Amino acid sequence: MAFQKITEQSSNYRHLEKMTVGELLTNINKEDQTVPGAVEKAIPQIEKLAEVAADKMLMGGRMFYIGAGTSGRLGIVDASECPPTYGVPYGLVIGIIAGGEKAITTAVEFAEDDREQGWKDLVEHNVSDKDVVIGIAASGTTPYVIGALEECRRRGIITGSISCNPDSPVSAAADFPIEVVVGPEFVTGSTRMKSGTAQKLVLNMISTTVMIHLGRVEDNKMVNMQLTNDKLVDRGTKMLMERVKIQDYEIARELLLKHGSVKKAADSFAR
Repeated sequence: MAFQKITEQSSNYRHLEKMTVGELLTNINKEDQTVPGAVEKAIPQIEKLAEVAADKMLMGGRMFYIGAGTSGRLGIVDASECPPTYGVPYGLVIGIIAGGEKAITTAVEFAEDDREQGWKDLVEHNVSDKDVVIGIAASGTTPYVIGALEECRRRGIITGSISCNPDSPVSAAADFPIEVVVGPEFVTGSTRMKSGTAQKLVLNMISTTVMIHLGRVEDNKMVNMQLTNDKLVDRGTKMLMERVKIQDYEIARELLLKHGSVKKAADSFAR
């Protein structure tokens, strides 16, 4: 039986151009509400990948996301948010997109169809069997991603995948596949919608779980976040005041800025 893309099936809605703004918004929202349920069904798959990713990174490895188009952009967003949120080095979580940096904001024609380039892009980052590589492809058929995962497996590099079609080629290329089947899109084939939302949720779950296991969160606080703006300095100051029972806001703020993170400031205070 030929592989069928549910993500390409016709929308459950017709004549969208005849809907009012209110009808469009209501129906899009109705479809969006089905996504968390689909993600929930995939938790056992997500758990397996998150566990192996955490283990690899605890042993000094890195986590790569590789994708094309919306999928690639989502990986880059998640990767780029790990350093400021959790205080980890840039380069610990790496997002790679077909077509390179230009493709972050501009579609690069046929970049996703190059089966060899994905591995070449990984090699530029000196990927090794210490790392874990996660391919992201809503359709599950992107050659750029599949080629990269297949070459990783040949070289003993642990692989995962996130897709929105069951039994897809990208799942077959991954050691730890995740399939979040959200059904047809509101606009037929527009996987930036429900599929993109599902992928974003899964990426949030994986990276957050991994960072907690790496010790970057204490209690429920981002104690290692980078102090890159006034909002975060204020948040960190209040966290420090609560953590070490400092009553004076300015003293806490000064201590925080001196040490650069809530954790370091709290540790210094304890000594």
